[in-house]
Amino acid sequence: MTVHTASSSIIFVTGGTGFLGRNLLPLLVAQGYRVRALTRHPDEHPWLHDLGVEVVAGNVEDEALIACAVEGCRYVVHAAGRFSFWGKREQFEHTNVEGSANVMRAAVRAGVEKFIHISTVVVVGNPLPDRIVDETHPTNPADPYQRSKLKGEQLALRVFREQGLPIVILRPGAFYGPHGRYAFNRLFFEDPLKGLLIQVNNGKLITFPAYIGDVAASILAALERGKPGEVYNICGETLTHHEANHIVSDEAGITHFRINVPGWSMIALAYLWTALSEYTRIEPYYPLNLRSYVFNNWRVSSQKAIHELGFQPISFREGARRTLDWYREAGIWKPRKK
Repeated sequence: MTVHTASSSIIFVTGGTGFLGRNLLPLLVAQGYRVRALTRHPDEHPWLHDLGVEVVAGNVEDEALIACAVEGCRYVVHAAGRFSFWGKREQFEHTNVEGSANVMRAAVRAGVEKFIHISTVVVVGNPLPDRIVDETHPTNPADPYQRSKLKGEQLALRVFREQGLPIVILRPGAFYGPHGRYAFNRLFFEDPLKGLLIQVNNGKLITFPAYIGDVAASILAALERGKPGEVYNICGETLTHHEANHIVSDEAGITHFRINVPGWSMIALAYLWTALSEYTRIEPYYPLNLRSYVFNNWRVSSQKAIHELGFQPISFREGARRTLDWYREAGIWKPRKK
């Protein structure tokens, strides 16, 4: 199916002001879409009006609101989701499962022509040691967030089979890039820029970065070329923690030195910090749920997306350069004068 990007084509985007949405909306507008975006706090995002985006204030848990918002839309990108390394099962499921169900029900009623559901490659849980993580890899989620995202995927596929909603599922890797301050950005960019120079297990473990601009571009490709009922991994080059640290240090002009920390000691610290957080109600800096993300070899393949969607990820070095440029322009980081 060819997607027409004339101004008559309205696309509804959930999570419009999240990490992905902040990078996606300008791209959609540039392609000629009329964008209707959902956000919890529109007053905090005046840039939406500058883009000419139609703003819907609210969240995916509000079924009546979502039904009205989707009405008249030709396409839906469901990018909203609750993501953190710490939290209760009910919190994740309320947004990532029940909220997804609301958006899908509304899309079925509105006769949406293409629905892009943003999942995550971490529904795999803990990758098998000698197995490439492609779309056929077994899923065995390791924490409440991962389990909620797998349930959202399963719901999407069931709605496709039983109600005919043309859903395409994208599974991005670990987001990094402009407008992000959490997870990969924090661990591989902000921590070393602040002088927190550590790596675990000599940096030999393999990570799975996905440049946020590539993820946004893959959504455009999925709207045009994605096959309903199919799942696509969206990831850049996989590389070791040591290689990622080396590239970031090169581009930032900081030391390559890292203090090696044994994995067992970091996990012990995470146990203690997470237990303490049950009393403080503050997310631990190193939560226990980081284990499956950090202490595994994530050899992720995006070959299916490359072949079927024309996905073309940039190099990690280029992505790191763009990320650091944003940190500098946003005033978060000031490079040392050479």
